[in-house]
Amino acid sequence: MMPSAFASPPAGDAPLSAAQLAEAFTLFNRASEELSEAYNALQAQVAQLSERFAVLMEALPAGVVVLDRDGKVEQMNRAAGLFLSGNVVGQDWLTVAAALMPTENPGERSLARPEGARRLAVSETALESGEGRILLLQDVTETHRMRLAAERNERLAAMGEMVAGLAHQLRTPLAAALLYTGNLRQPELGPVERMKVAERAIERLRYLERLIRDMLLFARGDSLGRQDFVVGELVAELTHTLEPLARARQIAFSSHCECGDLLVHGDRKALGGALTNLLENAIQATAAGGRVNCEVRQGQGEWGKEVHFIVQDDGRGIEPDLQARLFEPFFTTRTEGTGLGLAIARGVARGHGGDIMLESTPGAGSTFTLTLPLLPAGAQT
Repeated sequence: MMPSAFASPPAGDAPLSAAQLAEAFTLFNRASEELSEAYNALQAQVAQLSERFAVLMEALPAGVVVLDRDGKVEQMNRAAGLFLSGNVVGQDWLTVAAALMPTENPGERSLARPEGARRLAVSETALESGEGRILLLQDVTETHRMRLAAERNERLAAMGEMVAGLAHQLRTPLAAALLYTGNLRQPELGPVERMKVAERAIERLRYLERLIRDMLLFARGDSLGRQDFVVGELVAELTHTLEPLARARQIAFSSHCECGDLLVHGDRKALGGALTNLLENAIQATAAGGRVNCEVRQGQGEWGKEVHFIVQDDGRGIEPDLQARLFEPFFTTRTEGTGLGLAIARGVARGHGGDIMLESTPGAGSTFTLTLPLLPAGAQT
């Protein structure tokens, strides 16, 4: 027999009385009022926090740009608008950032302005929700200028500390050149002897010229004449120049470039000089029958793509206590060295945003690696 739809409720489920309903309704109203009051209080707090956040954003000297998960500008403050020449809310950040040219310093960008280029340090932080990112733009133009001035002052200070040693380095070859040229006045010298004396005098004068040139390069630092050049062409030029020198010393010289078509933006002459110095040092440190190799590879560094110029020899190597001083100005282990070649080479590398690293084992050779970040064509410095 089917149960009736209007059957009486089972025992224990007796209907609430009117008093109980009234009490429940009262409790509901009270809870609703408390929730409304809490909600209104939260809204007031949110409004207060939003107001404070807006005031803080506008007061910040740094630019703040908030991106959504699609990379579009969702919010920005007044300072960011000044940097980016107007309100760019709603625009794709990659399009906006095209005006910010990379520089030799990772994390810094150059921004063209009618009054002169400005440097911005750009840092990025992802939101914990994963729904976007926050970009911080800081004007570091004056800091960059002070950094360049400080680096130049350090170079000049290093030269000042070595004045006595430098005077000795200048006096010795100059005295030798004067002695040789004085001998040329002797009437009893034959043509052959006179030619030998003249060649020795010219050799000493050329050494003086090289020493003075290195001093000027070190004091001036990296020059600013930069352009795009092909890596393979530079390696071919170095090979053409250094291979005969190595062959004359009975040293096998080889070069290999994995990225010959790669374009590098920088001072080609300064970089060529730095690499020539590394290769000449490798040849000088290698005995007859040894090998010197120049290899170029493209790699990935902490801040992006890099190019590595690797100069390796199987010569006598460098003692650990000398490795730490090898890049010091005027420090040299060679009687004919000026002590500025490696200091200049490292200065050139760092002037391009890179560096030179050394790995050496006494008796097993040395490896110098000059690393440069790859900058887009036309990148400003």
